[in-house]
Amino acid sequence: MFERILIANRGEIACRVIDTCRRLGVETVAVFSDADAGARHVAMADHSVHIGGAAPSDSYLRGDRIIAAARATGSQAIHPGYGFLSENPDFVDAVEAAGLVFIGPSADAIRRMGLKDAAKAVMEAAGVPVVPGYHGDDQSEDRLADEAARIGWPVMIKAVAGGGGKGMRMVEAAADFADALAAARAEARGAFGNDAVLIEKFVTRPRHVEIQVFGDGRTAVHLFERDCSLQRRHQKVIEEAPAPGMTEALRRAMGEAAVRAAEAIGYAGAGTVEFIVDGNVVASGAQEGFFFMEMNTRLQVEHPVTEAVTGMDLVEWQLLVAAGEPLPARQEDLALTGHAVEARLYAEDATAGFLPATGTLRALRFPPGLRIETGVREGDVVSPHYDPMIAKVIAHGETRDAALRRLSRGLERMVVAGTVTNKAFLQALLVDPGFVAGRVDTGLIARNLAALVRKPAPGPEILAMAALAALGLDAPGDALQGFALWTGRGQPCLLREGERDFDLRVTCLGGTTRKVEGADVDVTAEWASGSWRIAGRRMAQAVRTGSIIAVPEGPGFVFEGIDPLERAGSAGPGADIVTAPMPGLVKVLHATVGDVVREGDALAVLEAMKMEHVLKAGRDGKVAETMVEEGQQVSAGDGLIRLADE
Repeated sequence: MFERILIANRGEIACRVIDTCRRLGVETVAVFSDADAGARHVAMADHSVHIGGAAPSDSYLRGDRIIAAARATGSQAIHPGYGFLSENPDFVDAVEAAGLVFIGPSADAIRRMGLKDAAKAVMEAAGVPVVPGYHGDDQSEDRLADEAARIGWPVMIKAVAGGGGKGMRMVEAAADFADALAAARAEARGAFGNDAVLIEKFVTRPRHVEIQVFGDGRTAVHLFERDCSLQRRHQKVIEEAPAPGMTEALRRAMGEAAVRAAEAIGYAGAGTVEFIVDGNVVASGAQEGFFFMEMNTRLQVEHPVTEAVTGMDLVEWQLLVAAGEPLPARQEDLALTGHAVEARLYAEDATAGFLPATGTLRALRFPPGLRIETGVREGDVVSPHYDPMIAKVIAHGETRDAALRRLSRGLERMVVAGTVTNKAFLQALLVDPGFVAGRVDTGLIARNLAALVRKPAPGPEILAMAALAALGLDAPGDALQGFALWTGRGQPCLLREGERDFDLRVTCLGGTTRKVEGADVDVTAEWASGSWRIAGRRMAQAVRTGSIIAVPEGPGFVFEGIDPLERAGSAGPGADIVTAPMPGLVKVLHATVGDVVREGDALAVLEAMKMEHVLKAGRDGKVAETMVEEGQQVSAGDGLIRLADE
């Protein structure tokens, strides 16, 4: 076993690796950017090295600096985590040339699986089912259109060098093919510097089921499947193991195919073989209808659900195999126990097109009974430079229903304040009738999006609990608590949620009773058996941090306590000013002074949180002023473009 390793990553995956290393007695070295100097993974590691600026290209993608840090600290190996350099074969070569061990597969295995068309050819030769399609070198529009017609509509256009849903378009008819091809190529060229595409048959009721494999370079085993069908824009949202409705026959067939895939390329370490599965076939109990999609040559974000149902530590397996040890278990030693579900908690606004958010985490409280993997703490800042994940929340139960209930209840009791999150969206997914019944496919979220992102208004009970916390009256006291001279009956309380203000008044009726009143609010809260109760119902305690009050009831509500004497008088920027919704880089300015625009026209593209966001005109008008330049970094709220009447 290694004595010291360097972790070439950040956030929750770096913390996850450190947890296993601590248990095994392996020292860890963290690397960090300017933005991460005080990050949780840096505090957890035994040693740390600064490697550059906040942008990934200046730090976490600088393989030369990471290797230099490993050598300077006496590290024997480098764990890449996922993302960044984890699937970069040139980095693997450089690590090994420096006399270090890369904790992952060989550069050759990564290269062979890196291009989708080449990977499918390898899999076909190994007897792994692949989706009918065209993966040829002739990239002319006529040839691609002919192949699409041969395969049969609908088809999927995919970037050969793709990932993360970029360079993908679904086409349902020949008339739409040319435009979809042009769009996919443009996106692929911008994201990967390679506009080559492949064409595949589109499965009409697709499920995304992946098999966790592990190899030692000679043989491999599988650790069963995960269902990752709940996706938004090809990004996974909720994952679970095992897959609902999976039969033993289909599980065995898919597992054996995944092992053949890993052994065909001499795979060493943790990997995931991803399949598209026809949901109709799963329901029928057949042993076919699954097709190789791609192989991820790294540890996956969702690996904790596999660990929960198998009892194995995949990071420990990675360290052992990289150190030259054989596989820790044989196939016959592995078995499934119970069910596990993982939800990805993000700083993003589901009601605004899942716009990534930033902010300081004023409050962050996780309830017991869940596995939490996070790279942040209360008081940390969600940075615009990296993925806005706050935590992975994992629940395990004896049955799928038990795991779903545990996760749903845990999310409800979780407190996050200081930034908007997708918590309510996740909770809505967990009670969606189709998902609860196990009728999952990759289109479920898109079909039900309007209902899933609907933002509920805070009810009287929620407002009451927030008011008690805002005034410091959320703990029982003596009969005089809340009494003040020279004031009328009760204490005023002004709360703000989003753009709405709530004027309330709280009256203490003895030490254990509170009366909260306001427009459509008339609530009496009583302290009994260690908690506040309204109409006999136990209420969750609100959490106050400064002026921010978080109420972890239902989807969770966050308020700002406002001094009534300082009520804001300004309405903020109007529709005349297009502002930056978050910190970011002005990638493109579509508008120039004098242009006549219509409501909804694209005016600029802002790059933030590894995504591009199109900013549109809020009204008809003429561009009177461009207040920024392309390539300029801006802060949230900065004015970008000013409109005037035509």
